Amino acid sequence: MSASELSALIPLVEIVLQNPNRYSEVHARRLRPWLARLLASLAPRQESLGVRFCSDREMRRVNRSFRGQDKSTDVLSFPGEERHVGDILISVPTARRQAAGAAPGGHTVEHELRTLLLHGVLHCLGYDHETDDGEMDRVERRLRRTWLREDEGA
Repeated sequence: MSASELSALIPLVEIVLQNPNRYSEVHARRLRPWLARLLASLAPRQESLGVRFCSDREMRRVNRSFRGQDKSTDVLSFPGEERHVGDILISVPTARRQAAGAAPGGHTVEHELRTLLLHGVLHCLGYDHETDDGEMDRVERRLRRTWLREDEGA
């Protein structure tokens, strides 16, 4: 299938990627089409998604403000309304540490960012691993096998 045929199958989704700290591991030209395909598969009627890549300091501040937890975390998700999937905040320094610590032998930061994006999208779609008796974990494990293959440059 040609690129133009593939793009015709993927609905137009506005994906805003903010990288104000200019983290070198954030490759918007690879992440944006990957996210568009993911959203076309999981939420075909949705029209937009926002993602911001941030520092641990910013993540800690937002986590404290919205969840009352005075610590950094890897990803926070804010579900949207109507046709907006939501907004996702990802700490790149935390993603770096998690990628380096992944067993066996770690994986790339881009792979970790995609893992966190998938996790964040699932939260935006209403999944909650803290309350759903393992449903989100099962869904996420299945989706990781499809969407997070190392051979795709992740």
